[in-house]
Amino acid sequence: MQLPVFNVVKSAFCTCLPKYNINPYLGRCTYGCIYCYAVKFPSFRGSVIPRLKLKEDIAKMADRTKNRRPVMLSDTTDPYQPLEEEYEITRRCLEVLVERGFPILVVTKSDLVTRDLDLFKKTQTVVSMTITTPREETARIIEPHASPPGSRFKALKQVADEGVPTVVRIDPIIPSVNWNLEELEEIVSRSADIGVKQVTASTLKLVRGLFPMIKSVNPQLFDVLQDAYNEGEWVSGYKYLDRTVRWNILCELKDIVLKHGLKFATCREGFLQLNNSICDGSIYCRQPVKNS
Repeated sequence: MQLPVFNVVKSAFCTCLPKYNINPYLGRCTYGCIYCYAVKFPSFRGSVIPRLKLKEDIAKMADRTKNRRPVMLSDTTDPYQPLEEEYEITRRCLEVLVERGFPILVVTKSDLVTRDLDLFKKTQTVVSMTITTPREETARIIEPHASPPGSRFKALKQVADEGVPTVVRIDPIIPSVNWNLEELEEIVSRSADIGVKQVTASTLKLVRGLFPMIKSVNPQLFDVLQDAYNEGEWVSGYKYLDRTVRWNILCELKDIVLKHGLKFATCREGFLQLNNSICDGSIYCRQPVKNS
């Protein structure tokens, strides 16, 4: 019983450095994001399930894990589900990990993340906030029950103001939905203004079972995506946009990010030459602590 190691799928262009990963919740997020890839994994289908036993097991898992690599919360089901306000599984995991000196990498779409600022400041922590669009009307379509974009920016500023490194993930970039460069620049500009260190970007990768789900929720978007991905390719169970199309949008976005003085990385795109930082942002919690 040790902390689970994050599965690096190199065949799908994953370039993450070794780290651990904990999902305090199973099932599909209550956010209802139409692009959710969790349908690919049996444990992350259906209603969200709190892993209550993890509150007891996390100490044993941490004590039996020797290497103090960063611990990510989480890669599949958001660690700050609405249920977290009641069950506090994520907070209990953080308490144990922080006490034992593990660096922390939080990945979320929730403004509830600010609740745990007291713990983030006790160890090397990076908070990565997914912000796919600055438009609340668009967010209501693609991620209907997540915190609104404005609330995410506000939460991110609170975290950054406390000296905790922050990253914005524009993930995924979806053709015809959040593809507009003016909107992407608005995300980058607002991120730079509040002290975000890095932007990580990734285009939508379709998995089997996702297309029918999109069709049932938004037939018009289904038609657009079917056309856009017609010339794409399957890579390790993921349907990618055409390589040239992906390259062009990510190059344009990188130029915007660099113009605003931030670091840039792509996630699972196969374009290492575009990156000037680690995609997950963990570079900011892997640095040696300076003695005061």
